[in-house]
Amino acid sequence: MANSMAKSFLQVAATEEVVSPLRVVQIEGLVILKIIKHCKEFSPALVTGQLLGLDVGSVLEIREEDEEIEADGANYQLEMMRCLREVNVDNNTVGWYQSTILGSYQTVELIETFMNYQENIRRCVCIIYDPSRSNQGVLALKALKLSDSFMELYRANSFTGEKLREKNLSWMDIFEEIPIKVSNSALISAFMTELESDTPVTQCDYDRLQLSSNPYMERNMEFLIECMDDLSFQFYYRSLSRQQAQQQAWLQKRRADNMQRKAAGEDPLPEEDPSNPIFKPIPEPSRLESFLITNQIANYCNQINGVSGQSFNRLYLMKSLHDN
Repeated sequence: MANSMAKSFLQVAATEEVVSPLRVVQIEGLVILKIIKHCKEFSPALVTGQLLGLDVGSVLEIREEDEEIEADGANYQLEMMRCLREVNVDNNTVGWYQSTILGSYQTVELIETFMNYQENIRRCVCIIYDPSRSNQGVLALKALKLSDSFMELYRANSFTGEKLREKNLSWMDIFEEIPIKVSNSALISAFMTELESDTPVTQCDYDRLQLSSNPYMERNMEFLIECMDDLSFQFYYRSLSRQQAQQQAWLQKRRADNMQRKAAGEDPLPEEDPSNPIFKPIPEPSRLESFLITNQIANYCNQINGVSGQSFNRLYLMKSLHDN
């Protein structure tokens, strides 16, 4: 009887250690408004801040946000968290938020920040807000986390083609986007219902009808061209093909010399010379930056595709209204 009870206790303890995957990020509406206000006030400068809340099962609840101050930011945040704790408000850090320009957030610095947070926080997220995209009538807010397979590979610091094939990791497997659920208390929901106007059209609807999308498209194209120029593997493959061509030319010359030496009765020279620089292998660069740039290129292409499709719809709508 005692053994069965001990066994059942061990089974329960083992099951409690299993961490359920993160499925939803639940954010209070007031926190979203604070994030938007902070990011828009300092736009186009990039800002960041901490997210405070609770980790409950498969849901990450975000109930407060803490803006970072440039001057003495660490002491300011500690003091703010102490004050929140004194008034019985959630002061557990569950991640951070940051603004971005045209979705250009996929950088090595973001991954390093994620890894630093992961050392102390079991599960953390980063809320990305894009003010420039939101000006097109879309709430550009997303929650991101690093995939477990990528974090394991990043800790090993081995981003070679062989390791990536072993892990079956592609450039799309770096980040995972978590669905965001906006929650409000019953009192706030009732208050918002009272404030809601009788007109069915809002300012966001008017923003969607803006016909001019040239500045947004042009900046996306400029960033896209810069990313194409930054792909390091293009230079690597060009250098590799140049080296292979030099090796073939040197090998043909050495074979011609050996034929002459053989005709003269001399011993042939070896067809490989390790001391020759053209036979030294070119080290393969890390694929991490290339993966991030490829991710960024895909993001710019999706944004251009979405905005251009909406622009065509608006133009056809205006043409129909003009014809009528």
